[in-house]
Amino acid sequence: MRASGRVRPSKPVSALALFVAIAMVAIGVFVVIPKIGAFGVFWTLIVLAFAVYHGINLFSARGLAHEVIDLDTPAGSVSGSSVAQSPEQRLEKLDGLKRKGLVSSAEYEEQRQRILDGI
Repeated sequence: MRASGRVRPSKPVSALALFVAIAMVAIGVFVVIPKIGAFGVFWTLIVLAFAVYHGINLFSARGLAHEVIDLDTPAGSVSGSSVAQSPEQRLEKLDGLKRKGLVSSAEYEEQRQRILDGI
């Protein structure tokens, strides 16, 4: 069985990175561009791209992945297959992930609804 997943920064990491990127854009606009010129514009645009990327990850439910991974799991593997688990087990597991802060409220509600729709 083949599974795929998206890797993206967590909300706290994106918040910190967005704060730093906004500060760097301000430095670029007020210090780097006036002193260095064309390179300063290039530098500021690159930092602005980082700010946009982390802003999207911070304020959207799904965010942008910086990596997509494919995993091969053995066919019939219980741990790799959510179908082998009962809806109750899947909901309990999802509740545990939310309590640990590993999924956001929006992700929790989306997955919860998928589980309930499959009943």
